[in-house]
Amino acid sequence: MRTVLVVDDIKTDRQLVGKVVTAAGHAVEYAEDGEQAIEKARALKPALVLLDVVMPRQDGFATCRKLKKDPDTAAIPVVMVTSKNTDTDRFWAEKQGAADLLVKPFTPEALNAVLKKFL
Repeated sequence: MRTVLVVDDIKTDRQLVGKVVTAAGHAVEYAEDGEQAIEKARALKPALVLLDVVMPRQDGFATCRKLKKDPDTAAIPVVMVTSKNTDTDRFWAEKQGAADLLVKPFTPEALNAVLKKFL
């Protein structure tokens, strides 16, 4: 069983993602914002981070950038999970080091495809 860190400031979104991750046979940990995500990623070394973009205190792009610059977390794949779906958003996510981008709203099948790809 591998651990997935789900980062989103909206509790229902965290729970929705967590339910799919758990059903796929993985452990799930949660963070409510970017700063908490960085702390938990350093401590837990999850196999994957599913990261929202629009969050208080520190957005997902800045969080991803910090995770990728930190030697302790740089190897952890980060998938941005966001309602932002323009070419610019995809480019910016890639530039920050994100491995992929999953657009909200998504189906459980789409999230499962991401889990299979990275776990």
